[in-house]
Amino acid sequence: MARGGLGALAAGVAVLLLATAGRYGYHRDELYFLRAGREPAFGYVDQPPFTPLLARAMDVLAPGSLIGLRVPSALAAAAVVLLTGLIARELGGGRGAQLLAAGSMAVSAVLLAVGHLLSTATFDLLAWTAVTWLLVRALRDGGGVWIAAGAVAGVGLQNKLLPLFLVAGVLAGVLAAGPRPALRSWWPWLGAAVAVLLWAPNLLWQAANGFPQLALSAAIAGGSSGTSEPWYVFLPFQLVLVSPLLVPVWALGWWRLARDPVLRTWRAFAVAYVLVAAVFLVTGGKPYYLAGFFPVLLAAGATPVVAWAQRGARRVRAGVVAAALVLSLAMSSVLMLPLVPQEELAGTSVPDIHYDAGETVGWPAFAATLAAVRERVPAGERVAVLAGNYGEAGAVDRFLPALAPAYSGHNAYWDWGPPPDDATTLIVVGMREEQLRRWFGQVRLSARIDNGVGLDNDEQGSPVWLVRERLLPWSQLWPRLRSLG
Repeated sequence: MARGGLGALAAGVAVLLLATAGRYGYHRDELYFLRAGREPAFGYVDQPPFTPLLARAMDVLAPGSLIGLRVPSALAAAAVVLLTGLIARELGGGRGAQLLAAGSMAVSAVLLAVGHLLSTATFDLLAWTAVTWLLVRALRDGGGVWIAAGAVAGVGLQNKLLPLFLVAGVLAGVLAAGPRPALRSWWPWLGAAVAVLLWAPNLLWQAANGFPQLALSAAIAGGSSGTSEPWYVFLPFQLVLVSPLLVPVWALGWWRLARDPVLRTWRAFAVAYVLVAAVFLVTGGKPYYLAGFFPVLLAAGATPVVAWAQRGARRVRAGVVAAALVLSLAMSSVLMLPLVPQEELAGTSVPDIHYDAGETVGWPAFAATLAAVRERVPAGERVAVLAGNYGEAGAVDRFLPALAPAYSGHNAYWDWGPPPDDATTLIVVGMREEQLRRWFGQVRLSARIDNGVGLDNDEQGSPVWLVRERLLPWSQLWPRLRSLG
């Protein structure tokens, strides 16, 4: 095992992510998680409870610290790098293969993107990688490793439901390509029982609330998320999630898992990749949903790439591999990390390529605009904020405690209820004028959002309304405001 090298790669990723964690600002999802963490539950309409509760814990430990909030993500990304190297070792890879697999993951666009933010995708990638590592061992050795795999899967399901597809895909792969004897013992089924037991609180919450995540999935498939993509870019998108320069590594990995007799024990992963990709493609899943397969694909592909680099013109070939890693790191860092000065971001293609970059800019200015609107309202009036989405509401809750809590019909904010009846004046942002005029007798444009750096993100230029004279009681109006996405 390449202990020193794997440790250095993992530590390097963590240091890079922590060094850039404080640039720009909160992502809209992070603002939402901070509020959701203050409304603890076994589940929310759009996610299980793990990430919101972690956000709350980090905010308690380091109040108001953006870097503190993102420490778990940096550590999770480091763990993914380390586990990728360990998977390569389990597949028979030597020190060079372990380092190449881990290094390829370390410089990948998807890892730096999700490692920079506190997000469900961050810990989902970690869960897939850890479960994969344990399944690789369990398929070969059997025994109690199945219990560990089930435990990690169960915890992962408390963060996101996607590990179900990994487990189901590998199960289908084992049935199709072997090793079928692995399923004849009690161990895999005990592991499955452990996973279900750990997942049970959220599963029961979903059942009690009509499985709202099914409705959310349909909304995302319809394009309601900012990171949704048309179905026809799903497969091409896979070529850039790691790096275009490193596609040969993971493509060789899939081929080896599918065809190489040395890796016959793990052929199920090749089958699972195809099956799960087909399911996500048909159901409108996001392209990055497949990212959890890259650790095992890179791990399997690293060995032949290292062997190629050691044949013939060794220095030239090794230089090609090293250059691919260095250039991939440069591209991934510039596009996925906040390296471009914020005031110059609008003049680059970064926001067009990496949607989330634009969603971390402008929230303090957004809050300041709403605060200025509040100052124009007579001091005696009870004012509440009604926002069109959870990012806008979360920004109020984070930056404007005098106006918190904010209200919104978006996702879990809807479950936390409407504004109080005595809030006769509402500051409304993110909603259409014609919509508001149907429900309020007085609607006046009071300001427009300007992030101050000319960046055309989701909030830039949005009107801010002052509304009064509600025409319907909240009991009738609130159900009409619910939205998922």
